[in-house]
Amino acid sequence: MIRLRRLRENEVLRNMVRETQISKSDLVYPVFIKEGTNEKNPVDSMPGIYQYTLDRFDEELERIQAAGIPAILIFGIPEHKDECGSGAYDENGITQRAVREIKKKAPELLIIADVCLCEYTSHGHCGLVKDGKILNDETLPLLAKMAVTLAKAGADMIAPSDMMDGHIAYLRKALDENGCVDTLLMGYSAKFASGYYSPFRDAAHSAPAFGDRRTYQMDPANGREALRECEADIEEGADIIMVKPALAYLDIVKAVRGETKHPLAVYNVSGEYSMVKAAAINGWIDEKRIVMENMIAMKRAGADIIITYHALDVARWLQDEQ
Repeated sequence: MIRLRRLRENEVLRNMVRETQISKSDLVYPVFIKEGTNEKNPVDSMPGIYQYTLDRFDEELERIQAAGIPAILIFGIPEHKDECGSGAYDENGITQRAVREIKKKAPELLIIADVCLCEYTSHGHCGLVKDGKILNDETLPLLAKMAVTLAKAGADMIAPSDMMDGHIAYLRKALDENGCVDTLLMGYSAKFASGYYSPFRDAAHSAPAFGDRRTYQMDPANGREALRECEADIEEGADIIMVKPALAYLDIVKAVRGETKHPLAVYNVSGEYSMVKAAAINGWIDEKRIVMENMIAMKRAGADIIITYHALDVARWLQDEQ
């Protein structure tokens, strides 16, 4: 008889032979910063997540630093929106101001800046629109302007989530030409047109005013195409690639991991977070156990980096176990 149970006899043995570990260094915490003053608004569909005005963000920043979270992903929420998303690439836009302020107060914190027009456009789409069609090539210069202003404000990494073809190469060229050669690029490489994003659209005020995003985000049915998207981002100069969402796409994570040695991120998105939170609030699940199991699943599938709204809780639980 092969007695594999011998290796599970006690916690010391289980820890000794454990194949997959989660650490704080794996975690990125997304944050929402809005224009205005003295506001901390709860996101009703994401329990525990808030929109902060910049003057109130210090309390969240203190929690992030105390938890030992190494990196944040910033989403800005402007007061003004227009057809061309001009607030996205304004040097004094909300995200640019937030990056400067946070980098000044927490220089050790890695700041990742999301690059997309959806939070800034009146129509809610990720690019320019003409006659109901999202314009790919015409959108690229605006994304480049946004990336450059954020890099010059102090962002360590640019993460374009717009899913326009050719954007990684376009942004890399713009960053390099503007003296930002050390700024990293993380592609939202395999980003699917998912129903799991709904709570985020409440948090970021970014729901499209018409139609949906299926003409530029990926069909959830396609796996081989995800590999092509990742390969394209790598060829265009991405330093890190990503699969988004995470949990329903772990087969994609595993496949991508098998095809590349590039650092691989996953985004444990808002709907995945909110489902766990809702079940925990109702007493249906053990929140810590489920969240940590999900974290392990993402790592086991091949992720190096986990972007998650659970980051503060995970960091606290890891600290408690030491």
